[in-house]
Amino acid sequence: MSSKTSPTIEFERSLTQSGARFIIGIDEVGRGAVAGPVAVGVALIDTQSADFADIPAGLRDSKLLSERQREALQPLITTWMHAGSVGMVEASAIDEKGIVHSLTLSASRALTALLDQDGVAQAIARDGAVILLDGTHNWLEGHTGGLPVTVRAKADRDCASVAAASVLAKVARDHVMVELAGEHPGYGFEGHKGYASELHINAIRTLGPSAVHRKTWLTKILSAGVN
Repeated sequence: MSSKTSPTIEFERSLTQSGARFIIGIDEVGRGAVAGPVAVGVALIDTQSADFADIPAGLRDSKLLSERQREALQPLITTWMHAGSVGMVEASAIDEKGIVHSLTLSASRALTALLDQDGVAQAIARDGAVILLDGTHNWLEGHTGGLPVTVRAKADRDCASVAAASVLAKVARDHVMVELAGEHPGYGFEGHKGYASELHINAIRTLGPSAVHRKTWLTKILSAGVN
């Protein structure tokens, strides 16, 4: 596997110089979809664990993996990390509040779920944690419970904790989209997972938008517009 696409724990190691024991990798999926929720994954990594350096074999940014590879990696990631969770915000809320607000709310839900797991909040309070966020700016907007945030471009590609979070979020969101395919037949959600494929756009033109489409986004894609 190319070193350009294989994440490591080297940057996570550098973050422990602040004295924090835990790294919380965070990444989002579904930002660019036109249907379904946006999802944010969080992966809590214990840098003092004996397994810290044993990155799951084949781990990459979720965008670089097939669906089968992601499904196979999920249990390996769950074993490797100390704890993890996924938060989501539905399409109607994205229409109402916008994608940035929805990303922040998804992350807040994921972090709350993480801290609610047995012993996690206590461990972080005792030994410290740093959030590692993929991207070029901090879109968490202070919803971190006071935890410090480090932002790094391409962290989903280069940092194992963030790559793990991206896989958790992608697998969870894909499962939701498969469920939505059964509730809203004809759109092909089980295949394109809500992204603007040709099949998907043609289905919207034929059937109109469903209850799980981001309706405010559709006029930018459909030249004739969709009411």
